[in-house]
Amino acid sequence: MASPPVSHRPGVPSLTRNKVLLIVSLAITWWIASLVPQYKPTIQAKFRARLNEALQKLPSIKVDWDVTSSDPRNAYNSSKVALLIEPRPLPHLVPQILHMISVVPPDWRFLFIGSEKSVVSVGRAYATKHQQVIGKLDLMVLPEPWKIDNREDAFRLLTDIRFYDEFLPGVEWLLRYESDSLLCANSGSSLNDWLDWSWVGAQRKFGDAYAGNGGLSLRRVSVIRQILGFQARRNDTEPEDQWFSVRVPTLPGAKVTTATDQRFAVEDVWFTSPMGYHVPNGGHNLSDAVWGSAGRRKQIFDYCPELTMIMDMKLERERCYTQNRPVGNPWTDASYPPS
Repeated sequence: MASPPVSHRPGVPSLTRNKVLLIVSLAITWWIASLVPQYKPTIQAKFRARLNEALQKLPSIKVDWDVTSSDPRNAYNSSKVALLIEPRPLPHLVPQILHMISVVPPDWRFLFIGSEKSVVSVGRAYATKHQQVIGKLDLMVLPEPWKIDNREDAFRLLTDIRFYDEFLPGVEWLLRYESDSLLCANSGSSLNDWLDWSWVGAQRKFGDAYAGNGGLSLRRVSVIRQILGFQARRNDTEPEDQWFSVRVPTLPGAKVTTATDQRFAVEDVWFTSPMGYHVPNGGHNLSDAVWGSAGRRKQIFDYCPELTMIMDMKLERERCYTQNRPVGNPWTDASYPPS
């Protein structure tokens, strides 16, 4: 007897553990997805707050694409220059320059023009190397045909308008000091107090209407250019400062110092508490009106002790017997010279 045919009807699908987990995970995913639009603004706000907090903790960085700003000389006023011209490798040049840098207002730059020997002598000191690195000081040996072998060469240099065009472009105020002059740290005045004047120097003799000695002087280059624009100094004649001194006061609107308002520098005419001193030839050619009295010398050195750097001086025990001695000196005629 044949068996009845078997009918194949679809049965009820069985639920296994894996299928249940899959269904639950899909349901949770759909539920979370439905919540995202509701919490999206809150999440974004919190993210921005955390991002801003992190950015505030980062160091600020500024990129300066200006190549010219890499020159350290740009930190100073290019229109103000203190100039020293000296071909001799004198031992006091480095301390003198560093002293002047410390006394002159900080916006001024310094230029030393010398021979190969004097430039090497000044440039090998660590302190002057540092001043060069920060752009405060430049050391220069002039190219040919310029010369500074003697004083006449320097006079020709300072009365040649090409010198100002080539080596001092853009300079308006020029502090000219020599190896035997300096400004005093105890001065109550600033060099910048004199910028309105056309030429400021020391009096040559009492009663001079114009104080124009150039050994320690502040000059306006625009005034110098104005004079050199229509006049020229003849070689081997008077020094450059004397040549300028008879011309600057004649210019319309020129402002020059006189005996009544002179407090800038002392050379041959005495007054108290100047800004600086010029001691010609390192003290070998001093004026008796200024230096002839022991009491006055003491007053000068008490006020400006840094003068001892640039003066050729003797120890007290090395002085001649006939020279003035300070009050209270224990030496007597009988005991001189001391043992």
